[in-house]
Amino acid sequence: MTAALPSAAGPVHGEVVVPGSKSETNRALVLAALATGVSTLRGALRSRDSDLMVAALRTLGADIDWTGPSELRITPGPIRGGGSVDCGLAGTVMRFVPPLVLLADAPVSFTGDPHASERPMAGLLDALRALGARIDGDRLPFTISSSAPAGGRVEVDASASSQFVSGLLLVGARLPGGLVVEHVGERLPSRPHIAMTTAMLTRHGIRARELDDHTWQVDEGCPTPVDARVEPDLTNASAFLAAAAVAGGSVSVPGWPEATTQPGALSLDIFKAMGCEVTVADGIATVLGDGRLTAAGVLDLHEASELTPVVAALAAVAEGTTTITGVAHIRGHETDRLSALARELARAGIVVEERPDGLVIVGGRPRAATFETYADHRMVHFAALLGLLAPGSSVTDMACVGKTMPDFPALWAGLL
Repeated sequence: MTAALPSAAGPVHGEVVVPGSKSETNRALVLAALATGVSTLRGALRSRDSDLMVAALRTLGADIDWTGPSELRITPGPIRGGGSVDCGLAGTVMRFVPPLVLLADAPVSFTGDPHASERPMAGLLDALRALGARIDGDRLPFTISSSAPAGGRVEVDASASSQFVSGLLLVGARLPGGLVVEHVGERLPSRPHIAMTTAMLTRHGIRARELDDHTWQVDEGCPTPVDARVEPDLTNASAFLAAAAVAGGSVSVPGWPEATTQPGALSLDIFKAMGCEVTVADGIATVLGDGRLTAAGVLDLHEASELTPVVAALAAVAEGTTTITGVAHIRGHETDRLSALARELARAGIVVEERPDGLVIVGGRPRAATFETYADHRMVHFAALLGLLAPGSSVTDMACVGKTMPDFPALWAGLL
C-alpha cells in the first residue's frame, strides 16, 4: 500500500533512540539456544527478522519468552527435528539455523518468502554437506537431515555472504573436535560481521579466533549462558543521522558504543567525508549538517555494504560525482540492491550509472516520485531520505521496513 513520505520544511533537529541490532540479536539468540543454561537478552530487537529467529529456535526445541518490550529469556533444549522453519526474507535465519540441524534428531524443512529462493545459499549448503548433512536443494525451499555430524575442517565459498562463515562458526563448537572454516572464494564481504560472531562466541566462553584473513577456528565446547545487552542497530541509526546531512540540522543517536564490530559505525566517517560535522560524546553520536554535501569521490563499501542505500541517497544530493564500489554481493540481498537503487535514482531524476560492483552517482536535486521498495527495508530508508528534498514523494510498501525496524515510520515522522 502506497505511503506518503514527509518532506523537510527546514533543518531537522532531534534525537532518536534506535532499537537493538538485528545482527547481534539473532546471533545472541542462536548462541543462547545452544548454551548450557538460561540466558537473558536485554535491548533485543523486536522485528519480523527477530520474530522469525525466535520461531525457528522454538521449532528446534528452545523455550524463548519475551519478558519485556526488548527483553528475552532463552532456555535451551536438545536440538530436535521434525518441524518446518519459515525464513521469511531473513538472511540470518536462512544462514544461521540450517547448520543447527547438524545436531537435530530428525529432518527439518525450510521455506521462505517468494523472493527468498533468489538469495544465495549454495556455498553454505555445500559446506553442510561436507559436514554430514543431507540436503535436497541448493536454494529455498529445502529439507536438511543429519545423523553423524563431523567437525574438523570445512571449506566454504562465502563470497556471496559472510553469513555463511558466521553460521558455520556459531554451530562449530558443538561439533566433534570443533571446527576450522576456510573461505575459498573471491573477496569476502562484510568481514566486521564475522568479527562480531567470534566476539560473541568468546563472550559465551567459546575459544574462537581468526587464523588468517580467510580462516577461522572454534574449539569444541558448549556455550555458557550469559546476561547480555544488545547494542543499538548502527545501520538503522545511519538513516536518521543522514537526515541532518541531507536537510541540514542536527540529529543525535544515544547509546552509541565506544567500540563495536558493527559495520554501520563506519557511517560516521562517510558523513565527515561529505562535509558534515560529527561528534561522539558520552555515548551520543551527533551529525550536524548545513544541507550542502560534497561528493565523496570513490567509496569502497565492501566492509559495510548495508550502508549502500543511505550512501546512495547522500550521493544523490551531494555536489559532484560519487562512485560506490566493492558491493557486487548486495545483488543477492533482499533484492538486487544495485539494480533497484539505479532504477529509483533515475526515477527521481538523478544521473546514475550501474556497474557490476557498484554505482556512479552524479548529485542533483531529486524530484518527487513514488519509489518502489522491492520488499527491501533498506530501500525505504533510501526513499525517505530523498523524500526530504522532494515533496510529494511516496513509497509503494512501507510495511516492509518492519523486517528490522517496525517503528521506523513513527520515528521518522517524529524526527521531522
